[in-house]
Amino acid sequence: MKNMTAQRTAWKNFPSAILHAEEISVKKHPNYVAAKSGDADAAFALVQETISNAAANLLRDLIADRQVILVSAHAVEKDGVNAIPEAFADELGRRLGQTTDDSIVQINVVGHTGANGFARLARQAIFDGTVVKGADYILVDDFIGQGGTLANMKGFIENAGGNVVGATVLTGKPYSAILTPSVEQLTELRDKHGKEFEHWWQDKFGHNFDCLTQSEARYLARTKDVDTIRDRLATEK
Repeated sequence: MKNMTAQRTAWKNFPSAILHAEEISVKKHPNYVAAKSGDADAAFALVQETISNAAANLLRDLIADRQVILVSAHAVEKDGVNAIPEAFADELGRRLGQTTDDSIVQINVVGHTGANGFARLARQAIFDGTVVKGADYILVDDFIGQGGTLANMKGFIENAGGNVVGATVLTGKPYSAILTPSVEQLTELRDKHGKEFEHWWQDKFGHNFDCLTQSEARYLARTKDVDTIRDRLATEK
């Protein structure tokens, strides 16, 4: 039976996601809408024109002498399956001489495109597929908002015996690329909302605050009180 709960694992100083392009150059690209809706040719053209050689070299340095598997998020959007992550992973695999995975898929529809932070927290991506135990993985996606999709894909892979060593995305804000929450950010969150709320979070989502991304922890810490968080999560769910 498929696990219909989003999975998380501890970050352990996980490196920031490697960004390739500014948001405007991706989202205003003439092929963006078609690629997001499942047009593989449009996705290939978009990736070719926005992928960064410098970012690819950073990824090469991160991989070093390892053989890794590039795994992309196959997300269902409003108008079809987003074709950008797979095209992006395929191009990175070609450039870096690494293999790509076509087994691991997102099995629920979350509707994150254009969504607010509470919607992203309430509707979390769930993954299924075959994980190669002991293999090293790099996560690949087209966009990073709060980083929750990458966190859940990492959790699924690591709970199934894989080892996730890094992540790369075509675009997103630089601050969103910081995945491991800082001690200062977690302290601010815990001091503001208290231990009882963290226990509630653990019961609801299956993980404590240590498994949040930096952006998720910051978003919760900036919310005025626990009741607001619970109400907004319930509404967005």
